[in-house]
Amino acid sequence: MKKAIAVLGGPTENWPPNLKEKLVKAKNSGIMIASSDRGSLFLLELGIIPDLAMGDFDSLRDFELGQIEKSVADIRYAPPAKDETDSELLLLTLFEDYQIEQVDLYGATGGRLDHFFVNIFTFLNPPLAKYNDRIRIIDQQNLILFLKPRMNSLFPILSYSYLGLANLTPVKNLNIIGAKYPLKSFNTTVPHMFSSNEFIGQNKIEVSFDKGEVIAIYSCDKDRFSNIAK
Repeated sequence: MKKAIAVLGGPTENWPPNLKEKLVKAKNSGIMIASSDRGSLFLLELGIIPDLAMGDFDSLRDFELGQIEKSVADIRYAPPAKDETDSELLLLTLFEDYQIEQVDLYGATGGRLDHFFVNIFTFLNPPLAKYNDRIRIIDQQNLILFLKPRMNSLFPILSYSYLGLANLTPVKNLNIIGAKYPLKSFNTTVPHMFSSNEFIGQNKIEVSFDKGEVIAIYSCDKDRFSNIAK
């Protein structure tokens, strides 16, 4: 499977603490590293040169863009006024030009809520919708997966305590099997969030539905008691 890691321009404080280690390991393993806009600068500041940089780079100063232009082999420039976002263009390039089969996406959450919703809703519309089950959105507390209308098997991941499921569009015959809180034959025309579900031991959870767009969110708490005086 051809894999890539893509870094967007979201706040670095929302990154997993071990992201640099993952990037170095990926780079040494031949996994492609890509970035959009300020994400390219973030990577260079970590000492990691992306294989692909995409964007209008309007958030960068001239000398910062110059650093990227001197370092990155494949730079794709986009006009500031356009229908697609930089992240959308980056992902389309990965899937269609580089034939990447799975992308781990960082820097898509945190900061401005309008940017976050754009990054989620982008994957519901053509042309990216057909690729959305190849994308994993990751930050320091969450892993977001897009599911397809079929039987989807979800397995426990050690660093995440909870599993949430949400339909982003009308959904038909949604079933959650094997979870602490199961669901059977759920239908709705409006978005709905089933939060804080849990795996039972190491058993998988199966999610099936006939029609609609559904995401799975693995999540964990930072420290839910950190604001309590000791």
